Amino acid sequence: MRFASAIRAPVVLAHAGVPGSAAFVAVGLFLTGAGAALGAYWVHSHPPTVLPRAAVAALATVAAGCLLVGTIYPVLVGARPSLSRPSTTGQLEIVSPQPDQRFQGDPASIPVALRLNGANVVAFSSLRLVPNEGHIHLYLDGSLVSMTTGLTARITASPGSHELRAEFVAIDHLPFDPPVIATVTFSVQG
Repeated sequence: MRFASAIRAPVVLAHAGVPGSAAFVAVGLFLTGAGAALGAYWVHSHPPTVLPRAAVAALATVAAGCLLVGTIYPVLVGARPSLSRPSTTGQLEIVSPQPDQRFQGDPASIPVALRLNGANVVAFSSLRLVPNEGHIHLYLDGSLVSMTTGLTARITASPGSHELRAEFVAIDHLPFDPPVIATVTFSVQG
């Protein structure tokens, strides 16, 4: 990844989790369903001498049932992703770099320091959204350069004028409503 090599801070790739054992049960049901489907195909293409249609029908029924239950099981046990975006009381501020600050280098190493009031940065991801927990995404000139689990990072920038945008996002890596964004411009001289 291009952005990972430019960062000197912890990086967490986007992912979503389902709490508890629901994900394991769903995966087990999917694997069982796939195995039953494969068995139904094999029995159909290599028919036994007794009741081949019944065996194919039974395996196909098991496959369909496992795949269906594996799909809906996480929802049945309460692992429901939220369809509406939460709001937050969190307020984000960029402490460093300061507005119109100049850095030297080609490329320059830019220390990023943020202040987050009224919310917490957490290291885990989930579909169960908590209004004041999330992650920080950093964008340099509109391109994502970091998904951090803290309030400090280090990015690199080539000579020229740049815009750094920091966004506090929910624990599913999607924005709050309204978005929580801080922006600063700085420049690099080679």
